[in-house]
Amino acid sequence: MSSSGKDEPSFLDKLQQRGDGRNVNPALGTLLGEGAQQRVTDLDGANPAHTVSSSIPSRSGVASADSPSYHGLPAIKQPVWIATIPTYLFVGGVAGAASLMGLVIDVLGEKELNPLARRCRQLGTVGDMLSAGLLIADLGRPERFLNMLRVFRPTSPMSIGSWVLALSGGLNTVGLVLGRSHGVLGAVGKVSGCSAALLGMPLAGYTAVLLNNTAVPLWQATRRTLPLFFMASATASAGSLLSLLPHTPREAGVLRPYRLAGKVAELAMGYAMEHDARRAPEVARPLDEGVSGTLWKASRACSVAGLLVDALPGRRRWKQVAADLLTTVGAVTARFAVFHGGKASARDPQATFRPQRRGHGAAEVVPGHAVASDGKPFSFPLPVVR
Repeated sequence: MSSSGKDEPSFLDKLQQRGDGRNVNPALGTLLGEGAQQRVTDLDGANPAHTVSSSIPSRSGVASADSPSYHGLPAIKQPVWIATIPTYLFVGGVAGAASLMGLVIDVLGEKELNPLARRCRQLGTVGDMLSAGLLIADLGRPERFLNMLRVFRPTSPMSIGSWVLALSGGLNTVGLVLGRSHGVLGAVGKVSGCSAALLGMPLAGYTAVLLNNTAVPLWQATRRTLPLFFMASATASAGSLLSLLPHTPREAGVLRPYRLAGKVAELAMGYAMEHDARRAPEVARPLDEGVSGTLWKASRACSVAGLLVDALPGRRRWKQVAADLLTTVGAVTARFAVFHGGKASARDPQATFRPQRRGHGAAEVVPGHAVASDGKPFSFPLPVVR
């Protein structure tokens, strides 16, 4: 007891005092490294103080005993990505689809379409550069992107995607600069442009694979259809953006079937992706509720409207501009809906627990209920401990 008559806090109480959310006593330890300068702006949200619960943890904070969780807390952490990531998902997809279209036009061999092919390469190059900038903005420091290129790991979607983005941007730039040259330089430019175009669809779809390779319920549940949805949406968006630019009637005859095919495929794969998510109602809840639900419904409405307006007879310029803008807005909002929907599903513990207990998720990717390292076979669905 101090001279003032008040009890001084114990050493353990001092350690548990809420400071910056990390419970580190500067007199005993220091923080070093990249995360040392991070600050928690919302202490209550980052490190909530929970009261003592008198109920069973597996039956706390849920609607019924048939839906066990742990105090109703999330089982996994939500992604910490910022808004530059869904923007990157859109921009990178458009860049990849535009580069591939440039290659298709070159294969057709019509000189009249050479300006359109060059615009495709320009759109692909600009998209690659913007994608790298958006990714670096999320990483925080440029050298972190370079560190991702120090190794090449075929089993890592992050490693593969980093190399695809770096190679696509470099090859597109070389192809654009040397594309009109003659001799050896011209040949190098053409080979570079074709190589970049072959990386187009991997660039448009790898971002979805990267999302699917996480434990986030919504992203993991749509692992079969989300990459196809991203590639179809990228094709529709690239065709729409190229149609917004000035073009000749012959170029319009090439752009129209390209973008219409992309729009039809986008709607079909969007429905298939939603069907995969709805196998577990808890997983699909973010597509119906909250910010992500509003964005998803808006994206579907814009995509349908963009296809209908584009398919209507008539070739008036205002009609085409309206259809292309609707399609582009639908593609952008779809990326943000998937992004925010993943965060919402990570915050819902039931979106993690219930599909696993029904044999979804990891149980589906184990071929033939394989034998574990202890010699005992896996058994799914997982039993619920009462």
